[in-house]
Amino acid sequence: MPRIEPSGYYYPNLIARIYLEAMEEIMGKNGLNAILNLAGLSYLIDNYPPTNLNKEFDFADYSALNGALEDMYGPRGGRGLQLRAGRASFARGLQGLGALSGVGDLAFKVLPLSAKLKAGIPAMAKIFTQVSDQKSTVENRGEYYVYIMSPCPVCWGRTADRPICFAGKGLLEEGLHWVSGGRKFRVEEIECVAMGGEACKYAIYKDPIG
Repeated sequence: MPRIEPSGYYYPNLIARIYLEAMEEIMGKNGLNAILNLAGLSYLIDNYPPTNLNKEFDFADYSALNGALEDMYGPRGGRGLQLRAGRASFARGLQGLGALSGVGDLAFKVLPLSAKLKAGIPAMAKIFTQVSDQKSTVENRGEYYVYIMSPCPVCWGRTADRPICFAGKGLLEEGLHWVSGGRKFRVEEIECVAMGGEACKYAIYKDPIG
C-alpha cells in the first residue's frame, strides 16, 4: 500500500503499544509482523513504542496499520480484526487512564444506566482529548449520542466509499460495555473523513441491545 504522509498529529506511545499488543494477541506475532511489513512499519517489529504518554506515534502510522489489515484480509476480514483489536485495546488498559479511573467506584456503579452513559461517554472522549491530538467531543441528539473524533487517527490519509473507522467503533463498544456494567450498545459510524466528511462521527444509541 502507498505510504501515508506523516500527519503531524500524534497518539501517546502507550495507546499505540496497547493497540499493537492487542493485534498480536488476536493474530499472533507472525501475523502482526506481516501487517507491519505491509504497512511500511517494519521498524516496529520487536520494537513496540514504550509505555509512556509521550505523543510520538503519528496518526499516519496508526491509519497505515488499519489499512494494511484491510489490504491483507479484505474489507470484511479487516473490519472484523479492527473491531476485535479496538475492543481488546480498551480492555487491555485504556480504561485505567485518567478520567475513567472513577468508573469502577461503587458510587458510579449504583447510578442508573442513563446517568452512567451521560457521564461515561464524555469521560472516554476527555481521555483522548487530554492525552493525544485526537480531539473528541460528545453531543446529545435525543435517541443517541454523537461521538466526534477530529482529526481521526483511524482513517488518516485514506479514502473510501464507506465508513472505515472500525478500530474506533470497537473501542467505543468495549468502553460502553465497561462503563455500563456489562451492557451492549449499537454503535454506528455515521460520518467518515475518508468518505469526505468533515469529521468521523459515531452514533451511540442509548437503548442497550444486550
